Amino acid sequence: MRHPLSTYRLQIREAFTLDQAAEVTDYLRDLGVSWAYLSPILEATPGSDHGYDVVDVTRVDPARGGAVGLDRFAAAARAEGLGILIDIVPNHMGVSEPRTNAWWWDVLRQGRASAHATAFDIDWEFGGGKVRVPVLGDHLDAVIEDISYDPKPAADAPDGLIRYFDHVFPVAPGTGSAGDDIRALLDAQNFELRFWQDEAADLNYRRFFAVTTLAGVRVELPEVFEATHAEILRWVREGLADGLRVDHPDGLVDPGGYLDRLAVALTEASDSEVGYVLGEKILEHGEALPSWWKTAGTTGYDALAEIDRVLTDPAGEAALDALDARLRVDSDLPALTGWHDLIHDTKRKIADSIQVSEIRRIVRGLPAALREEFEAEVLQDALAEILACFPVYRSYLPAGRAHLDAAVGEAEGRRPELADVIERLVPALADTELEIAWRFQQTTGPVMAKGVEDTAFYRYTRLGSLTEVGGDPGQFSLDIAGFHTAQAQRHASWPTAMTTLSTHDTKRGEDTRARIAVLAEIPERWAEVLEEFRGVASTGHGPFDSLLWQAIIGAWPASASTPEGLKVYRERLHAYAEKAAREASEVTGWWEQDEAFEERMHAVVDAATGPAAERVRAFVDEISAAGWSNGLSAKLLQILGAGVPDVYQGSELWEQSLVDPDNRRAVDFAERRRLLAEIDAPGAPTPAVDATGAAKLLVTSRALRVRRDHPLDVYRALEAAGAASDHVVAFDRGGVFAVATRLPWGLAERGGWGDTVVLLPDTPVIDVLTGRSFAGGPTPLADLLAFLPVALLIY
Repeated sequence: MRHPLSTYRLQIREAFTLDQAAEVTDYLRDLGVSWAYLSPILEATPGSDHGYDVVDVTRVDPARGGAVGLDRFAAAARAEGLGILIDIVPNHMGVSEPRTNAWWWDVLRQGRASAHATAFDIDWEFGGGKVRVPVLGDHLDAVIEDISYDPKPAADAPDGLIRYFDHVFPVAPGTGSAGDDIRALLDAQNFELRFWQDEAADLNYRRFFAVTTLAGVRVELPEVFEATHAEILRWVREGLADGLRVDHPDGLVDPGGYLDRLAVALTEASDSEVGYVLGEKILEHGEALPSWWKTAGTTGYDALAEIDRVLTDPAGEAALDALDARLRVDSDLPALTGWHDLIHDTKRKIADSIQVSEIRRIVRGLPAALREEFEAEVLQDALAEILACFPVYRSYLPAGRAHLDAAVGEAEGRRPELADVIERLVPALADTELEIAWRFQQTTGPVMAKGVEDTAFYRYTRLGSLTEVGGDPGQFSLDIAGFHTAQAQRHASWPTAMTTLSTHDTKRGEDTRARIAVLAEIPERWAEVLEEFRGVASTGHGPFDSLLWQAIIGAWPASASTPEGLKVYRERLHAYAEKAAREASEVTGWWEQDEAFEERMHAVVDAATGPAAERVRAFVDEISAAGWSNGLSAKLLQILGAGVPDVYQGSELWEQSLVDPDNRRAVDFAERRRLLAEIDAPGAPTPAVDATGAAKLLVTSRALRVRRDHPLDVYRALEAAGAASDHVVAFDRGGVFAVATRLPWGLAERGGWGDTVVLLPDTPVIDVLTGRSFAGGPTPLADLLAFLPVALLIY
């Protein structure tokens, strides 16, 4: 199987089309990239910046460059020797603007008679033969006067349209005559307009997580798979794609079966050896990827967690826990009893709110005997408790039965009054001949994602760099031996799995996390600074103040030194603060806002970027060097480590973004091209480690080029000896050696490397970052790392 040596993720959108992507392929080649990695390119909802809301599976999005744009991009990539990896979205389609999605539009118009009715996962019986569409600002009776009938025929709506503000829906065939009575007309349609808040409990179609505008697609049906993949397979057949990244396979009925079918289709589509497929699978700490999946591996969040934690000081955990406890007491909040209890409660909150529709569908599908023996509310309660206790994203029965048993055991312990009904549910949930067993497995993931990543991560605030996708914040750090073990396991089991540090989904960019991680080395100092900052401005919620101030200092950009740059950063922080607070949903939320709290929250941002800006900047300056050291170490460890490293667009310079959409901002490729030419110039000095990010570009480009030019066919830990040996992570990839500093603040406090050495083979080596030569053998780190906190050595 052909596979990349590295990838570079490009966010393709209207503001950065395939033709614009083609213009940077030479830069990617010069950087050392092996394959270009494109975000979804099928036609998406108009204006979509991410592309995960596909509305037409039959063509490349014209707004992103269309089919001709893909042809031109592929030609440019091939001319530069680049492979092409493309992100695909089999689980769902975008339905926020029904008229842009011909399949959904036809289902709304013709109902079950539509040729596309089976493409979507709709519970027609529960909806009384209609699709429930929750878009109304209130219940129907309160907004009926805002709904109108437009009898003018259109090609896609021969019987006219129903309008509600900006929302447009097709009138069912032969029902336009009822247009004089809007209520009678609505009753005659194949869809039912509902209050938007009804989506939580009364929706009758599967969706992506809790996003009602992303309707689940039934790719488990052969005809639906063929229809949704015809264009994708054309890319493979015509040499426009070498591999695929599969978004959210856990949402599918049978992820493994889907990957099997995809593998067959890829083989049939091309005479060449095409088969590099990645699955966006989030693994919990200690969980293994299903070994039978026909995939090269995950998209790399597991590697991200390992790299971040080996660069986190374990000595800071107790002090940061104590700080968090004080903040909770000061804010009259209950003490945390641990990460596991917190996520149980946040998952249960999700199961009792925005996932009720999905759980009730499972209840409706239970065997009749169970539904007769227990009331629906009791069954729903028991299912919600099992979901809240489920330890991983999902099982793949019969594999993963142990996860179900563990969830059941914990649920019975937490809710002994439900033990009887829980026990009675187990045979049905474990019986793969029953539809509800599959539906239950499709529901554990949304409860986990929304309860953990999108809620608990914003409540567990002791150290924000640990609350990242794919990470377990309960695991504070990873020792050097544990890091090497994880790397060796990846090299042995999944050598071509992707690794990453930043994505379009990460809560914080890699260098935002790298700076925040410094706080684990100076917890007492951070407690003093946070108290000072809270004295300037506070939300009144201590743990959220900690989260927000960490974000402020972690993402503080060099551009904030100018009034315009500070203004831009202020706007970014306001957006982040709002999202973080509403996701945490402790004081304010998406459904109901606490205006007083949000006013105080925005006042914190205004103070940090206004009257307190100089004080904030001073603390940022205090920890920046250590943060930059962490950032360079993380980049080297990722690119030279086991797996296939992805460089998220722009992250070859400092990547100090916050949660989406902040992490999808435009990339200044011209500046990166200029800087790369500058450091590539003959005789160019080693860049300083400073705010320009040139040192990171040096590390990224040299590591990518070494990876491209040298086979990395082994993974061996290198030993260090001396008093500061705990401050270095080093390994041998088969004549290519990576040496990276860890815990730089503590290293400086102890006076530097002293007599500490890294034990290299007795063969001369060259550091490709600085051009300096070393004799090999025991090599003093004070000399090796005199100019940069990392070294990349080759024979």
